[in-house]
Amino acid sequence: MTGSIEQGTSRTRGSSHILQFLVRLPRSMGDVWPALATPAGLAGWLTAADPFEPRLGGHVALRDLGRGRITAWDVDRVVEYTLEDGGRIRFHLEREGEDRSVLRFTTEFQDDEESEPRWRARFERLIEILESARDSAGHPR
Repeated sequence: MTGSIEQGTSRTRGSSHILQFLVRLPRSMGDVWPALATPAGLAGWLTAADPFEPRLGGHVALRDLGRGRITAWDVDRVVEYTLEDGGRIRFHLEREGEDRSVLRFTTEFQDDEESEPRWRARFERLIEILESARDSAGHPR
């Protein structure tokens, strides 16, 4: 079974736009976590992250998204990046069976550059990377 991206939801609160997705991933939480919470993992599908201090309150700079701090950090489950421009990116992983996981994603942003199609394309890339890793590890699809 491959990954899938369920229809995103979008709403506006004041000047902020909030976008949410539910993404079903073909790997366990432990396998997905590095893609969401390490510089090498983020660079593979989202953007370069430097500096990156992997802890609550740590500094982070996401090249294409902005600079800020890590405002939630629950290893293998939740990471949230709050950016200086008021934006927020939150990844919340949940287990789905033995070797799959579900990503509940929320982003809050001020401008129109971040959009549902843009995030959908990013998640499609993440799924491709995770499926490739699964195939190279010799696991059936």
